Amino acid sequence: MSLDDPTRQRLQSIIDSGTVVLFMKGNRQMPQCGFSAQVVRILDSLIPDYTTVDVLADSEVRHGIKAYSSWPTIPQLYLRGEFVGGCDIVTEMYQSGELRNALTSPA
Repeated sequence: MSLDDPTRQRLQSIIDSGTVVLFMKGNRQMPQCGFSAQVVRILDSLIPDYTTVDVLADSEVRHGIKAYSSWPTIPQLYLRGEFVGGCDIVTEMYQSGELRNALTSPA
């Protein structure tokens, strides 16, 4: 899928809206897939607040974020505007301590 400028700008605005932004299926209180639930559990154990975007509620966002990041799956984690990765990468970073360091280091 190609990404038109309005969608790209919309996604950039969402990503820029918070320090930690998670594009996921469902929301923080009710993840709708196991991978999204795993990333929520990890983030909840490390930080009190972050932004979630339910890609199931908006097909433009769901398809657009995959093109934006050149990453084919959801969830997708962004930290300070930079794409971090999906569930496997976030889990590996959590297990190594790298994610905690990234989340707690000053910008």
